[in-house]
Amino acid sequence: MAKSHIVYSTNPDWKETCPVCDLPIDSCICEKNERTETSPAAVKIRKEKKGRGGKTVTIISGLPGDLKKMQKELQRLCGAGGTVKERVVEIQGDQVDKIRAYLLQKGVKVKG
Repeated sequence: MAKSHIVYSTNPDWKETCPVCDLPIDSCICEKNERTETSPAAVKIRKEKKGRGGKTVTIISGLPGDLKKMQKELQRLCGAGGTVKERVVEIQGDQVDKIRAYLLQKGVKVKG
């Protein structure tokens, strides 16, 4: 059976599945599942330029909770574009200081 890669679904009962075990993310038992919602050690923030045509991007990894919601909040805070890729939030530009201050204010442990 071929795995489907649904990009958008209008089904309200649809749940994202783990690419390794094909179970819903909430039920996944894989070691490779990098969910950090239960007890995040620390959120890591770094800026990256390599492979992006000279453009700087701020990378935030290890965020707990809903990444899409956090991405929207950070985009609004920084006045910049952003995306979520592989459990990592990317915000355009060098926004490390703004994001660090915002996360510390929200009580999130920040590293980097």
